[in-house]
Amino acid sequence: MLTRRAALMGAAGIAALPILAKATNAEEIMDTSMAAPVDLSSLKRIKRKLVRPPMVHEHEQVAPAEPRVVEFEMQIVEKEMEVDNGAYLQAMTFNGSVPGPLMVVHEGDYVELTLFNSPDNLMQHNIDFHAATGALGGGSLTLVNPGEKTTLRFKATRPGTFVYHCAPGGPMIPWHVVSGMAGAIMVLPRDGLHDHEGKPVRYDRVYYIGENDFYIPKTEDGDYMRFEDVAESYPDTLEVMNGLIPSHVVFNGKVGALTGDNALTAYQGEKVLFVHSQANRDTRPHLIGGHGDLVWERGKFNNPPERDLETWFIAGGSAGAALYEFLQPGVYAYVNHNLIEAVNLGATAHVVVQGDWNNDLMEQVQAPTEYNAAYEGKTALP
Repeated sequence: MLTRRAALMGAAGIAALPILAKATNAEEIMDTSMAAPVDLSSLKRIKRKLVRPPMVHEHEQVAPAEPRVVEFEMQIVEKEMEVDNGAYLQAMTFNGSVPGPLMVVHEGDYVELTLFNSPDNLMQHNIDFHAATGALGGGSLTLVNPGEKTTLRFKATRPGTFVYHCAPGGPMIPWHVVSGMAGAIMVLPRDGLHDHEGKPVRYDRVYYIGENDFYIPKTEDGDYMRFEDVAESYPDTLEVMNGLIPSHVVFNGKVGALTGDNALTAYQGEKVLFVHSQANRDTRPHLIGGHGDLVWERGKFNNPPERDLETWFIAGGSAGAALYEFLQPGVYAYVNHNLIEAVNLGATAHVVVQGDWNNDLMEQVQAPTEYNAAYEGKTALP
């Protein structure tokens, strides 16, 4: 039966109706039934439970000798999310969070994901892993209607950080991505990370920061529009999307998601690995008061890391990683260093570091005090 929502989507000019009816999209479903089977029965299987970003599920930094089949389960959830005060997004999500959870495996492991499309959803969905080989990253093998599930397995053949996102085909792809359907996977080398000299590197904590650009429409009066469901939001959202000017640029789904009570934490002397993804636009992370000791800008661990960076670049559709040892206590701001996007649109996180201040690294020689402007500071004036 053609519902009101389906009629609305059709009226918006969508070529392939993405609701309930089976569509041969995802740039055409592949038939791999004739391929020779692969016997992985000798490999150990482990199950990993995904956790909500910025946290990352339990994992080893150095892998055991033999590859494993790493099993994950992920639920697709369509829901309304408050991005900022009075600004609501009809979001499409992996596991109910924006970004989707970070998955961690090792080079040579097999990733086996069971993907559930909730029967309460309206849309078809799938998953495209930039870490995978063939079939549009798995997108053409995982297209599921509401109430369906599918299981995909792929071999993690190269180490690094990689984006995954929904890519159901045609105009659905950008809409689903900027509505929240993106995450990342980290494929560690089997012997762990290494620095620029090939020496082993370990991290004490890892945080996953997913950056999103949102396009929430406004009324003629300048108020943010709110919609009954994701389908109803499409026509007005598309108009804003095509203008290429986001209403919000945020970390982990909303303004303030990683500040205040939700700020990241660390201790002085700890090495923290920041994994940062942006599935749609370029970005430039910067840690105010700190640096990137070792930075894999393009996220690929076979390449030597850059050193001592002040700001690093994450290309749209990719994920990168930066390691920093915190040397001073205090509050650090982790921002997109397009400062308009950081301050005005929301792309800011805080890291609260506990420890003892080191005056050798920085010291306030004199606290602010008044001075006689007629006699002092003349050399500072034009």
